[in-house]
Amino acid sequence: MIELYQLAWSPYCLVLRRILEYADVAFKTINVPVNDRSAVWKMTRQRYYAVPVIRDGKTVIFETDEYSQVEAKYLSGKFELELFPRCFQGIDRLLWRYIEDDVEGSGFRLNDIHYQEFVPKSQWLPFLRHKERKFGRGCIDQWRQQQAQWEEKLAQQLVPFELMLQERPFLVRPEPHFIDFDLWGILSNFLYTGHYKLPAAQNRLNEWFARMSKIKKGKSASEKLHT
Repeated sequence: MIELYQLAWSPYCLVLRRILEYADVAFKTINVPVNDRSAVWKMTRQRYYAVPVIRDGKTVIFETDEYSQVEAKYLSGKFELELFPRCFQGIDRLLWRYIEDDVEGSGFRLNDIHYQEFVPKSQWLPFLRHKERKFGRGCIDQWRQQQAQWEEKLAQQLVPFELMLQERPFLVRPEPHFIDFDLWGILSNFLYTGHYKLPAAQNRLNEWFARMSKIKKGKSASEKLHT
């Protein structure tokens, strides 16, 4: 059985978890403490300590750089999901960089201001320390004060995706592409605490998100017929 080592709220872990659910295969999730990555470090033979990491029997899969998508490509190939078709190569790289830089940058800040609701209390200090070492002392308080601006920024960043959904049920083709899962994971992180909703004016994006939240492999065609 495939094992997914994760932080339950991590956008990138959410991406892989939704792909596994879409593939309709049995898998197990293992939550990794914020302050203890020793299990991942050992499993990857001291080559990696971040999450997500996938273990498939004796095979351990992890990312090789910030945008490698090694794990998603592994799952796509193993379960014949065709999430990375050649006809979109290049275009998809531009899109996932925008999603993982711009959209994720707004989404995770809005989620993180509520970290005490989803991070175990024993891990609050290492979580806060990690954030402040990366973004500066008091960053979460600053994001909390800027909440309205970050929400507006995110709404504007999502406009291109609303437009992409004008004539098709998914973002770049009639079937789900990795880009759909990537954006879904980033938005699921933003929505994780239940404090937010997707912009109400972006009707197609809201419908797409609901569709992506439940779709399984082999059911894309029926989804298209009812869109």
